[in-house]
Amino acid sequence: MMKYILSCGLHVTAIKIDPYINIDAGTFSPYEHGEVFVLDDGGEVDLDLGNYERFLDIRLTKDNNLTTGKIYQSVINKERRGDYLGKTVQVVPHITDAIQEWVVKQAKVPVEDDGVEPEVCVIELGGTVGDIESMPFIEAFRQFHLIPQPSTTGEQKTKPTQNTVRELRGLGLSPDLIMCRCATALENSVKEKISMFCHVEPEQVICVHDVSSIYKVPLLLEQQGVCGFLTRRLNMPMETRPRRMLTKWKEMSDRSDRLLEHCSIALVGKYTKFSDSYASVIKALEHSALAISHKLEVKYIDSANLELSTLQEEPVKYHEAWQKLCSADGILVPGGFGVRGTEGKIHAINWARKQKKPFLGVCLGMQLAVCEFARNTLGWADANSTEFDPDTKHPVVIDMPEHNPGQMGGTMRLGKRRTIFMTNNSVLRKLYGDAEYVDERHRHRFEVNPELKSHFEEKGFRFVGQDVEGERMEVIELDDHPYFVGVQYHPEFTSRPIKPSPPYLGLLLAAAGKLPGYLVKGCRLSPRDTYSDRSGSSSPDSEISELKMPSLSNE
Repeated sequence: MMKYILSCGLHVTAIKIDPYINIDAGTFSPYEHGEVFVLDDGGEVDLDLGNYERFLDIRLTKDNNLTTGKIYQSVINKERRGDYLGKTVQVVPHITDAIQEWVVKQAKVPVEDDGVEPEVCVIELGGTVGDIESMPFIEAFRQFHLIPQPSTTGEQKTKPTQNTVRELRGLGLSPDLIMCRCATALENSVKEKISMFCHVEPEQVICVHDVSSIYKVPLLLEQQGVCGFLTRRLNMPMETRPRRMLTKWKEMSDRSDRLLEHCSIALVGKYTKFSDSYASVIKALEHSALAISHKLEVKYIDSANLELSTLQEEPVKYHEAWQKLCSADGILVPGGFGVRGTEGKIHAINWARKQKKPFLGVCLGMQLAVCEFARNTLGWADANSTEFDPDTKHPVVIDMPEHNPGQMGGTMRLGKRRTIFMTNNSVLRKLYGDAEYVDERHRHRFEVNPELKSHFEEKGFRFVGQDVEGERMEVIELDDHPYFVGVQYHPEFTSRPIKPSPPYLGLLLAAAGKLPGYLVKGCRLSPRDTYSDRSGSSSPDSEISELKMPSLSNE
């Protein structure tokens, strides 16, 4: 919906409300809540904000993720300062007022590079209508005349929708649009029934059925006349002519349907049973695969299954894991915390290095690549991170000075930081368009030990990117390897559908055997891998300026 409103020519921002008591998502378990998304300002937020940023190509702040914990903390701090002048502080009006003030203030904060104040703010309230946790927010919206959008899933039965809308009306809110999530397109009789019993016009019942690509969803809304309804309801002028942004999204969705070439990436991690734990990583891989016109296959591998202990206890799992790893076109070791599975990740990195398989290590993945090289090339058999072995004689990864070991939340090196490329002869620098520096988002407590840098570089293991002070190692590359790259930051957080992240794009290009040609051509893709301005065209323009990388031309 937000992408669709943006395509109508309006400036859009978004707020996600989570009714839980937590201040932020920083200490959440990936198994329970999925990945923790990191913003430019270091905010650790719900993964939904990652979806907002990717689809809208905007930059949000931590205040765009509102929680019950934040609201109560704000109100209690005011009470302690005496801002309420001795009054009894209550949910109504003080909590509800705080919610409204927060929303009004944040809705006006620019989120695009042009600094223009948003015209529309879309607010998602998590949970279910009737939950006790969300009642203060519902009451604030009732006073505020904001309209949450209920949705329905499953079979085409109208009762759940009717009950939800009835309960919503009982709380003083009336929906303007009812977005119906379903497996297949709504039958007219079902749509009419929802319209009749929920007291809305048929045009206000919008079907969002399953489609082959998520990029088709804005096109579904276009087909059902949502732009016209929003124009009338919001009383705001919107573009009604064919919109360039939707044209490009149509081409992306069409391309995703006709991909023939495949590329497989082994994702070696700790939380592989729950794909949302790596939501941004998967999206970054998808963006890059689509950019080079390849169908992506992600092979999830629990890193613990690559370890010798699994061979003894569950040999079938061990051999299946190694079969997946060896058959993949490229290997990715993403970020993570905790000692479980780290030796399996090191085994995977060792295999990628020796077999010259394209490899990308992100955050912990980069740190473990340093450990692997130290053990097997420098001969430091006990080399490790002090996170996993505080007593190692070769601490190649160490605790950062600002890390507070006595507290978990908000104690990491977080948010956008600058990385300076130390050499012109860097694959990753070329992938970034020969940039002298890049600004990427971080989330880590440990870093590569800078005192041992020279030992690695003597053996061709180069630290080609460092922080502004030259004290922190940010990017590694290995000589004489098709693509062996590690980054301390999380480039997946800034990947976009038509602006794929350079480290991930490099991995996919190398895995598909296209990286050498791409570099020789000055980081240019073939015309068929670009998006045009003509809807339905299969002959895209020769440039893809939206990628914000060097222009692209014929191979």
